[in-house]
Amino acid sequence: MTERVDVWREHGLTENEYDLIVGLMKREPNYDELALFGVMWSEHCSYKNSRAQLRKFPVKGPQVIQGPGENAGVVSLGDGLGAAFKMESHNHPSAIEPFQGAATGVGGIIRDIFAMGARPVASLNSLRFGRLDSGRVRHLLRGVTAGIAHYGNCMGIPTVGGEVYFHPSYQGNPLVNAMCVGLVDENKIFKGAAAGVGNIVMVVGARTGRDGIKGASFASEELNDDDPDKRPNVQVGDPFMEKLLLEATLEILEGGLAVGLQDLGAAGLTSSASEMAGRAGNGLYIDIDKVPLREEGLLPWEIMLSESQERMLLVAEPAKVGAITAIFEKWDLTAAAIGEVTGDGHFTVRRGSKVLASVPAGLLTDKAPVNIRPLAEPAYFREKKKADLSPAVNYGDWTGLLKKLLGSPNLCSRRWVYEQYDHMVGLNTVIRPGGDAAVLRLPDSGKGLALACDCNSRYVFLDPWRGGAIAVAEAARNVACVGARPLALTNCLNFGNPENPEIYWQFVQATDGLAAAALRLGAPVTGGNVSFYNEYNGQAVYPTPTIGMVGLLENIEDRLTSGFKKTDDLVMLVGESGEDLGASEVHFLLTGRDEGPVPYLDLDRAARLNDFLTEAARARLLNSAHDCAEGGLAVTLCESAFAGGLGAALKWAGDISAAAAFFGESQSRVVVSFSPDRAARVEELAKKHDLPFTALGRVGGRKISLNYNGEMIEAGLDELFGPWENNLAEAVQLP
Repeated sequence: MTERVDVWREHGLTENEYDLIVGLMKREPNYDELALFGVMWSEHCSYKNSRAQLRKFPVKGPQVIQGPGENAGVVSLGDGLGAAFKMESHNHPSAIEPFQGAATGVGGIIRDIFAMGARPVASLNSLRFGRLDSGRVRHLLRGVTAGIAHYGNCMGIPTVGGEVYFHPSYQGNPLVNAMCVGLVDENKIFKGAAAGVGNIVMVVGARTGRDGIKGASFASEELNDDDPDKRPNVQVGDPFMEKLLLEATLEILEGGLAVGLQDLGAAGLTSSASEMAGRAGNGLYIDIDKVPLREEGLLPWEIMLSESQERMLLVAEPAKVGAITAIFEKWDLTAAAIGEVTGDGHFTVRRGSKVLASVPAGLLTDKAPVNIRPLAEPAYFREKKKADLSPAVNYGDWTGLLKKLLGSPNLCSRRWVYEQYDHMVGLNTVIRPGGDAAVLRLPDSGKGLALACDCNSRYVFLDPWRGGAIAVAEAARNVACVGARPLALTNCLNFGNPENPEIYWQFVQATDGLAAAALRLGAPVTGGNVSFYNEYNGQAVYPTPTIGMVGLLENIEDRLTSGFKKTDDLVMLVGESGEDLGASEVHFLLTGRDEGPVPYLDLDRAARLNDFLTEAARARLLNSAHDCAEGGLAVTLCESAFAGGLGAALKWAGDISAAAAFFGESQSRVVVSFSPDRAARVEELAKKHDLPFTALGRVGGRKISLNYNGEMIEAGLDELFGPWENNLAEAVQLP
């Protein structure tokens, strides 16, 4: 019995899971079969601890062409054009080897997009790190951003947007979430199914090596101080080879030469082959002696579990294998026939005529256990709702406090990050990084594609349901702020160990909030990723359900940007401000504590605000629009001033404290500016959508002057701009 326990533990299985496998197979699995189960039943591949919750997401809508279950989701953009998009994590590899971890995360999500037959047109990312005063954190930040830039720039795919946040909870376990978007003819969407008994299974692209072996299992473990020894689990990427693979693959698909296609990602050949067989209800076999290797001596299970990059698995009719091979050879890539689709329903691994492993494909995929974990409300949840907010309320030096906020890690400019990325390659980027959402011009249509990533993990930690809903609402609002209609979302759900009842409670609450917001805002979930076990030495990261949102501008000339445009334009706050200093950046800045009630979210108002913005954009009533989010109204106004190079003189009154008026983070608010002759129409539109609004003042000059109930913030633009623009770059350059 001891020997048997060691074997299943070696593959990351529990005793109960091992017994379930024996019952399903009606025999003891051999070592190689256990290796297959170990990766396919890992959380990273099977979603065994999350699948029950994911079923709650709204996944359908008239705009949805392909929902969850394929390499990527697809939504219709009209005129026969679809957008394929997805987001995934590469957290653990990036913690061990930040450059390659981030680079291969980008490479993997790009392959998911062109596996659908789509040409990738844009990348985004959402990054989380610990405190910037740590040398290791600065090393991780430099490595991750360099890896993202290297892979995306070499591929010729613009990195157009994203977010970067810092918090002590990510000190040992950074989060690196990569999103990619591609365009595809709606009639040429490709799917990953091993259809047609007798068809040939081929591996194309790079040769197989030892890098990334057991990467899926590694992603389903907690990190600790011994993890530098796990560097062999990190894949090594080659973006130049992926560019060749992209072009060769799209040529194959355009020529109608393939029957099925699947990215070789987590768990390598094992995952891709068993998933393709399962989707078609067929079986298939792979002869590992026919897999092209780049090094000698790989064991059978190493070949099957290797996560070497820049590889795809495809299924083709026998008569077309020669044409496929010729195309890949033209692109200097390997293409090898390694197996065949069978009718027996089994995923079989052979070495020549010898069968090494044979498992019903459905056991590896559909029969993975679905765990509904015990959950418990954390002890902190109710306690942290109580907070002494007087440090902000009584601060008094509002101008000094604004300067501190603008220079703080979570609010200062991200220019140092995104200037490393080529965001203009392809010449279709019309709103660049730094605004609410990126916008790309769609070919031959006059339309625009809007893209944004969002999540406030402090909100999710303090109130998971509301925080999850706010993440969706803010992503949708950011897309609406450029004039686009939110279409659909992808997500990357980053949490700690789900076997901890308090972590699982966070997950259930946050995903319930996400589902409710997605349903009300008309943005179905087309796919995504779950990343559990984000812990370092037993300390979990803050729950971070990152949202990637896609929106559509019917006329790209209607787009809005965040910067003030013209002197004497009127400035208006659309939305309502409350005493929302809890869970805010200003409270954390002054106390170092995450506490207090998370701002209330009215999903109906959030939907009406999005409608107001898209309608105002179509009517060309506004000269600017900017989401009011972290840091509150004063920070939002400064960002609009910095983006436009114009100051503003603003004066208004209200019933809340000056601290809340300047720095509170009430939800569903935007700052807009417009010509005075359009004031009546803007106010009429706000009333039509039942939205409160406040006239603030006018654009002009080279300073910011804010007067709320006689309390003042006043400073020159250059004085405020300096710390906002330079603090991140200066911090990162430290050793």
